[in-house]
Amino acid sequence: MDFALAAADSIFTTVWTDIGLLLSPAWWQAHWVALFNILMIDLTLAGDNAIVVGMAAANVHPSMRAKVIFWGIAGAVVLRIMFSAIAQQMLQVIGLTLAGGLLLLFVCWKMYRQIVDSNEPSIEDIEAGLTTPVSPANEVGFWAALWTIILADLSMSLDNVLAVAGAAGESTLVLVIGLAFAIILMAIASTYIAKLLHKYPWIAWVGLLIILYVALDMIYRDSHQVACAAWGIGCSETIWQGILHRLGISG
Repeated sequence: MDFALAAADSIFTTVWTDIGLLLSPAWWQAHWVALFNILMIDLTLAGDNAIVVGMAAANVHPSMRAKVIFWGIAGAVVLRIMFSAIAQQMLQVIGLTLAGGLLLLFVCWKMYRQIVDSNEPSIEDIEAGLTTPVSPANEVGFWAALWTIILADLSMSLDNVLAVAGAAGESTLVLVIGLAFAIILMAIASTYIAKLLHKYPWIAWVGLLIILYVALDMIYRDSHQVACAAWGIGCSETIWQGILHRLGISG
């Protein structure tokens, strides 16, 4: 917990120092690709939260559903902030970005399975369940439903933060913008996004490809850094620069 607080304080200090960069056209020009990638990542992953929270809330008594949904979203927000504070610091350590990229590949596999699995419940079905009473045999208590949401949020928050931190690179300001955007989407628009992804599945495929690229870039960058630290071999900063070098486009 002390490490998370120290990391959060470091992020706050850095953002407070760099906040003036938001008024600089050069800053936006340098980071627009990362910001676009983060936007698509947040859009792709925000719908999952609405589905998990809705499924858990549908199993409690109707009088407690609003409370379960509120605290489920609040818990997810807290987890995103904690993980973001820790991830930005840990991904600066050589080797951990490589591990994060490998973990993000597993996230890509899970996303692929969700996209192609037609048996996944739709947000429309879940919303319909929220308007009907639950049978006493299937009813669960408030804390049981909240615990289910928190456990699911642990995985979803880690997935989102890893992808956003990887896309942000070394820019703390970009990471915080991505975190703020993810929280806003999750708090006020996750249900709409879940419907949007169901109606236009190509959005999910675009998000999946971006996350896959981020994962491969994290693996590429950090494997080169590991090689540099171990054998003094020169490294390219990103996989895109590596492609350009090999094509002879960039020196």
